[in-house]
This record gives sequence, structure tokens and C-alpha cells, in this order.
Amino acid sequence: MKIDWKRSLLVYFVIAAAAVVFFTMVLPSGGKTESIPISQVVAMVAESKVSDIVVDGDTLTVTDKNGQKYTSHKEPGVSIYECGMDLTGVTVEIKSGGINWGILIYYGLPILLLGGLFFFIFSQARGANNQAMSFGRSRARLFSQDKPTVTFEDVAGVEEAKQDLREVVDFLKSREKFQALGARIPKGVLLTGPPGTGKTLLARAVAGEAGTPFFSISGSEFMEMFVGVGASRVRDLFGQAKRNAPCIIFVDEIDAVGRERGTGLGGGHDEREQTLNQILVEMDGFDTNTSVIVIAATNRPDVLDPALLRPGRFDRHVILDAPDINGRVAILKVHTKGKPMGEDVNLEVIAKLTAGFSGADLANLVNEAAILAARRDKKVIDMPELEESIDRVLLGPERKSRRMTDEEKKLGAYHEAGHALVGHLSKHLEPVRKVSIIPRGMAGGYTKSLREDKKYLTLSYLKDELAMFLGGRSAEELIFGEISTGASSDIKQATDFARRMVVSWGMSKELGPRTFGQKEEMVFLGREIAEQRDYGETVADQIDNEVNRIIQEAHQTALGLLTKNRAKLEQLALALLERETLEGDELDAVFDAPLPDKPAPPAKAASDEGEALDAVCEVPSPDEVPSLPKAEEHPHHTSGRGVGRIKPHHPPQP
Repeated sequence: MKIDWKRSLLVYFVIAAAAVVFFTMVLPSGGKTESIPISQVVAMVAESKVSDIVVDGDTLTVTDKNGQKYTSHKEPGVSIYECGMDLTGVTVEIKSGGINWGILIYYGLPILLLGGLFFFIFSQARGANNQAMSFGRSRARLFSQDKPTVTFEDVAGVEEAKQDLREVVDFLKSREKFQALGARIPKGVLLTGPPGTGKTLLARAVAGEAGTPFFSISGSEFMEMFVGVGASRVRDLFGQAKRNAPCIIFVDEIDAVGRERGTGLGGGHDEREQTLNQILVEMDGFDTNTSVIVIAATNRPDVLDPALLRPGRFDRHVILDAPDINGRVAILKVHTKGKPMGEDVNLEVIAKLTAGFSGADLANLVNEAAILAARRDKKVIDMPELEESIDRVLLGPERKSRRMTDEEKKLGAYHEAGHALVGHLSKHLEPVRKVSIIPRGMAGGYTKSLREDKKYLTLSYLKDELAMFLGGRSAEELIFGEISTGASSDIKQATDFARRMVVSWGMSKELGPRTFGQKEEMVFLGREIAEQRDYGETVADQIDNEVNRIIQEAHQTALGLLTKNRAKLEQLALALLERETLEGDELDAVFDAPLPDKPAPPAKAASDEGEALDAVCEVPSPDEVPSLPKAEEHPHHTSGRGVGRIKPHHPPQP
């Protein structure tokens, strides 16, 4: 909680001033004057003991010749000269009538300070009371139609979802047309899809198209530590919506309060379930003519309570998936609109290079490209900036300052050349677009292909994919007669692919078309926690054998392709050592270049480390095949050199 230091200091000052004045008035003071009767003053004057007298109305302040002061009071209306005193030799000062500001301040200031203190305490108590009463009020933010809005033109790549939501807009604009036919508009629309696919943006577009008030709130904002606050906020939110109808309520991340009841760790009667119950009641109590539509978004529809999904509540489900190539082109056009783009920019090529990207990823890509162009003092965004921004989004920035030995650099060149050449020679894979040995992020190098949007993947495609994964390791074996830890990431992905081929996709020759194992999931945890085995130990051994057989076959395929085309492998590796990055036409030129006249030497066992890499950029001769230092001497390889394909396309689950 933020402390208001100015207010705290003011409070302390008021309290201190009041205390000083209070103790000054109440406690006796050491210099206080003595009060004496007027007869004693007359006697002191007669005895010549008085030096001066100050007359202030009917009050006399008498000072004797020793400096002692006394106070006395004469009769009202009687002059001091009429009191029977011989004032010869006594200095008399008579003060004129008026307001005695000193006495007024002396007596009035404490009253004002104490009154101000009581008023401050009262106002603070009233504010705390108001704050306590506002706990149950909705925290939804209202975006009225007079503010800048988003329309369907600002949303691309989700044409089917926009078509479903146009009906909601038409109802909000002209509901009489639907009511005349007896049609009932959905009370709730549930937007589901992976993060970054535009669920929130699409909800804003609906409000912008309809020109209605738009209440936006997150599911977690309903929850509070006090019991009953969530349900109270739900009632307040729906009450505001009815007063502003027609309008839209948008609840982002509704799974925060809409999870299935009875599955939480806190039992069946907790704050979250009370909030959910109130949402169910409010949505079920909506009249057909209220013109209030609830739009909710989540990326976990599987954990929602079934009562939320029944007809009459969220009875229309709109699924937003990652955009296809046409959708990515449309999204790129939206985000590049208004930005200075170079003449060489081809958004279709960028779309092919970004398979699996969401709308948020593409927006970040264009922004990164603009930052790169500004850093390079360019006036427009060119194709190199866009392509480099893809790698920045996926892997991170280049690390050109990372120091690499000649052995590491040559190893990386042959490793990535192995990936690229196997991918280029495989009949069922997409063309290789870029190869680089410049470290980027956690990867020591990478190979990137033009991806196509494929819903179904064939066995031949998957076999070629596995061979490309193992192309880097196979190139190390072929050229150096030695292996390294640089292929750890490739092997991990190949193993995962092979196991899914056997266990999930039924692509095993020996085990046949069936799946193995069932995933168990705890709803309140929101993730898979265990695999329920529906097979015995014998079948488990067969699964392991099949996975091993598939990986070994892919390894032999990659090794055979590279052995047959060793001269091209070395030609590609030398080009990488010279230029570090090959892409587009430059890479195609290397693939299509004629081979050297001298045939490539056959593979040879590893030689001594002293003969390892004498000439970094020379093709090894038959008598001198370079070898790789042992892995334990290079612990930095343990992090892996990077995947053979950037962001590989994982086949869909059945």
C-alpha cells in the first residue's frame, strides 16, 4: 500500500500543535502572575511599591519595583483615578478598547485545532466506510462509443469467426428484424483459441462495429479475499450493463472463475464457486429483449463448468486458431499499413516463413523489423529486416560477439550444412530457405525452411523430417569420424517425433494402427500430470524397439544421402565458413553450383587431435581428415547447437 507522506505529516503536525496548546492552558506555568484585590493595589501604591500600572478595560496589571507582576480588577465604569489612589510617581498606561488578538488567538486557536482534528478523523472514517462499501462494486472498465474503436477491418486472418460475430452486431443494431421472425440471439459468445490469436481484439471489434458501450473486465478481478465480494461485483456489473443496454460485457480469461465446480482444493463452497453461481444466475435471468450480450475469452475451454456452456448461456462457441498462409498475409498487411515498406518486401514469402505464428507474433515481427530499420538509419523497412526479425522472434538476437574457436566454427558449418543438404535432397520436405552458423539466442546455428500449412502429415514426410533432424549428427560422423554434444536438441526432437509416431499416430509396422497410453488430467491444476498405461511390459519393450528402429532408419537415411553427396556437403560447408549465412537465391546458387573436379574423399576414422583442423577453410584431403576434440573438453556444447528446422511443424494430435 502506498503511503501518503504529506497527509501523514499534516496529521502529526495538527496533533502536536493541539497537544502543546492543551498543556499550555491546563498545566500551571512557572511565570504565571498572582491575582490580588484592588484594595491591596491601593495599599501598595500608598507605600510607593508600584512602578507602573497597565489598564486594559477593567483589568489592571500591576508591576512592583522588584519587577513582580500582579493582576487585579476594578469596578466596571470606574476610572482608575477614581479608586482613591495617589498615582504620583506611578506610570499609568491605559489601553484603548478593541479586539485583543493575543487573547483571542491564545484561547481560540486550540479550539480551532481540536475541531480540525475531529473533522479530519471523521472524514477519514467516512472514507474508509465508503471504501468498504465499494468492495462489492464492479471494476469493469467502460469504453463508450465516443472513444476510438476497433472495427472488423482491423482484424484479419479470422474470417469465419468474424462472420459468426457479425450476427451479434446485426442484432445489436436492428434487433427488431430478428424478433419479427421469432429468432433468439445468443446470450453469450465464447471465444476460444491459443494465446495471441486475437480474442480480445475481436471482442473490441464487435463493440466498435455495433457502436455500443463495452464493459471489459478480467475474470480474476471478480475475486477478493472477502467472502461474497465476487458475487456482489457480478450483480453490480450486470446491473450497470442493463442500465446501459444495448451493450456488450467482455470477460477475459473467464476460466479464472468459470472452472468446473467441485474440483477445487478448497471444497465445494468457496468464493470462486459463489462467483460462478452468480454469473450463471445473471445470464439465465436475462430477458430476451435486454440487448446485453456477454462475450468471454479463454484458452482453456476444457476446464469450464458444463453449466456455462449449455444453451441459454454461452451457447455459441467461436474458435480462433493460428492463421493459415492467407490469414498471415492479411494480418501482415494490417500491421504494415501506414509503415514505409521497401519495394523488395514480399509478404507472401514472409507468410511462408512464419507457419504457426499467431497474430500477436506477426505484430511483434513487424515491430521488430521497424526497430531494426531505424537502428540501421533506413527510411523504409526492407525484406532483410523482416526476415531477420523472424529469427529474432523465434530464437533471439544474434550473438556475433560470442567467441568461437576455429574447431567450433568448422563443426557448426558442417553440422548445419548436413541439416540443409538432407532437407534439400529429401523429396517430401519444403525448400530450405536459410542456413546460418551465427549463434542466436541459445542456438549455435540454425536451418530454416519454407513451411506449408499442412493439416495432415504422411509417413513419408515424417521420415524425411526425422532424417533432416539427424542430418547434423550424420555430417559430424562422416566428416570428422567423431560426434559431439551439438546435436542434443536435434536428437531430443527426433526421439519425441518417433515416439509419437508409434504411441499416438499408429505408424508402427510391428504394433499396427493403435494408440498406447491415456493422459490423465486434474481439472483444478489445469495440466496433464500422469500417463495411464493400458499396455503391459512386453508391449512397452516393443514400443521402445520400434522407436529405436525408426530413429536408426532415419539416421541411416541421412548418413547415406550425405555420403553419396559428400562433395556438395563440403562445398556448402565452405560457403558457410566464408559467408556465415546463406539464404534465398544465394543458398540456391550453392545448391546448384557445379561440383569440384576432384571427387570428394571417402569417410575415414578420426585421427589424432593434433591433426584436427589445421586449415579451417580448406577441403580435407584423403590423407588428412580433420577430427573433432573430445566432447568433455568443450562443455559449452552441452546446450545443443540448435534445432535443424526453426519451429518445426508438429503434426496434430488425433
